[in-house]
Amino acid sequence: MRKAIFSISAKAALSLCVFASSAVGFAQSVSTVEAANNSGLKRCGTDHPSIQEAVLKEQHFATLREISSDSSVAHTLRPNGSVTVDVYFHVITDTANNGALSNREINAQMAVLNDAYANTPFTFNLVSTSVTANNSWYNVGYNSSAERSMKSSLREGDASDLNIYVAELEGGLLGWATFPSSYSSDPLDDGVIILTGSVPGGDASPYNEGDTLTHEVGHWLGLYHTFQGGCSGQGDYVSDTPAERSAAYGCPVGRDTCTRGRNAAGEDPVTNFMDYTDDSCMYEFTEGQATRADEQSITYRGL
Repeated sequence: MRKAIFSISAKAALSLCVFASSAVGFAQSVSTVEAANNSGLKRCGTDHPSIQEAVLKEQHFATLREISSDSSVAHTLRPNGSVTVDVYFHVITDTANNGALSNREINAQMAVLNDAYANTPFTFNLVSTSVTANNSWYNVGYNSSAERSMKSSLREGDASDLNIYVAELEGGLLGWATFPSSYSSDPLDDGVIILTGSVPGGDASPYNEGDTLTHEVGHWLGLYHTFQGGCSGQGDYVSDTPAERSAAYGCPVGRDTCTRGRNAAGEDPVTNFMDYTDDSCMYEFTEGQATRADEQSITYRGL
């Protein structure tokens, strides 16, 4: 299994991103529908705020941290594997049983997830698996009535529990997720949705090694894409991920889309789990990302 490591490798490519607005109170699920790569699939449907909205969102986060702790003291990252996240895994099939996953496939996906987060505080414990045959939910679309119905019927636990829904998604998307800050205003919407073919050994090549879930869980823990904000401002609000003008696809070598400012000395972080590269190219989170996810999960999820 690949291990998540605290470093940044370099590589390269270009694509478009479309930013969607966040609601007042930061309640909306995040979603960015990206330009498709040559596989015809879109890595992520998780909506990100604009640069201006991100500033307000981060100010809100900082205010909550001041209430709960002395924000002048740097956060101490909790030990690797010290925070257990209970997982409820919901497999959605159609009435002909298309989309069914075996226990072996589910366990393989959980192993990839835990391997990716091995050098972070988080470990993921599979509590239960449900299987539901529903043609409408099986072809679920982002922000649709089917998504609302599915989550309202199946979601388990509270803010600290990870609900994963696996289905045949509309729109060529590999998956989407909600941010931790969205939970309080819409608890039933909380969770991660991924394409059935993205699990290890699935048919969504080159995104079939299980890292769609790794990527979406990153959002669920509060991480932005590495290309959030492009080359300006605070970007993804993680200091050790070099700025990146746009999403990278494939596994490009020597890509450097931001040559001034905070990324002047670093190539794009294309091997990072929060970019859009192929699963085979992704293998790392940075220490800064682990720290941000730790802070966000404490503040919003009570983990």
